[in-house]
Amino acid sequence: MLFKDVIGHSDLKQKFISDVRDNQVSHAHLFLGNVGYGGLPLALAFVQYLMCEDKKDSDSCGVCSACNKVQKLEHPDVHFSFPTVQTNSKTSDPQFALWKSLVLENPYISLNEWINQSDDKGRKPIISVHQSEEIIKKLTLKSFEGGYKVSVIWLAEEMNAACANKLLKIIEEPPKDTVFILIVESEENMLPTILSRTQITKIKQLNNDELSQFLQSKKNVSQDLIRSIVSRTEGDLSLALELLNAGDNVNSNFSRFVELMRVCYKKEVLPMFNWADAMSKLGREEQKHFLKYALYMVRQSLMKNYTEGQLMGTSSDEAEFLAKFARFITGNNVLEFNQLFNDAHYNVERNAHSKLLFTNITFEVMRYIHRA
Repeated sequence: MLFKDVIGHSDLKQKFISDVRDNQVSHAHLFLGNVGYGGLPLALAFVQYLMCEDKKDSDSCGVCSACNKVQKLEHPDVHFSFPTVQTNSKTSDPQFALWKSLVLENPYISLNEWINQSDDKGRKPIISVHQSEEIIKKLTLKSFEGGYKVSVIWLAEEMNAACANKLLKIIEEPPKDTVFILIVESEENMLPTILSRTQITKIKQLNNDELSQFLQSKKNVSQDLIRSIVSRTEGDLSLALELLNAGDNVNSNFSRFVELMRVCYKKEVLPMFNWADAMSKLGREEQKHFLKYALYMVRQSLMKNYTEGQLMGTSSDEAEFLAKFARFITGNNVLEFNQLFNDAHYNVERNAHSKLLFTNITFEVMRYIHRA
């Protein structure tokens, strides 16, 4: 991938180019930020520039043998690791062809999309000690083409403790001309000893103009939909693409939110239970998307109330609903709403009992909405 094909991050692109040209390449990088911000595309462009046989001042040449191999994810000295469901494959190699095809189609691929494509049961993948053994074995071999050897670990926070501990020594003292690039969404689950051995680069979210411009390049996308997607995704291109590709289901979270508020305002207990039951049957990622959407609608309500709608970025359906609903989100309950949906998102990630969690949400919303 060429740097010019990576959306945004002009400052980081220039830094990586300067590091390579000045022979100041760190042996271990950690790219920190949501995958939708562009950590993997940046890593691929960085690797391509590192391997390029005819480097230009602002980008790799894109046509040499090394560039062609990196662009196809086929360079023999560039190795990729990613989470796998252990009952399907204990290491990345058996599923590399599938992962490669998905990345070539969309380098902003999310974990949710990878799970959906790689495991029909939707089980959580990890990077196990078996993969760390593969990484060490590959990196201790001589470089095929006589230059750098690179290990890219996508979503490295999914390494289990045994895997992370086994990689500590080689990350700290790698073989000559070896570069690690760990792509991480959250540092919470990373070993402090791994973090201390890497150069951390924070990948910032894309700005609204960059995201809007990209979405406008897609065919048959209305400005109304673009405005709503940009507002709710907060610079995350992976999430924006998920919403864009949802088709007829793009408004499903809007419908769920409206129904939640309606039954809770009317204190209709049986419909509240029915809503919670329906939510509990969704997949975990869909549940998380709804909770993020609920937070977005709370924020848009505040925008409506306190900026007279000037900073809102909603679809026409959302704007019509908020014209009547926003008055129920005030300084008396907004913190409670935010904490409720944030805590629920945290607990869904940790496999909380879905039916109990969403039932609790209905009763809490019923209390808060009448506190306005």
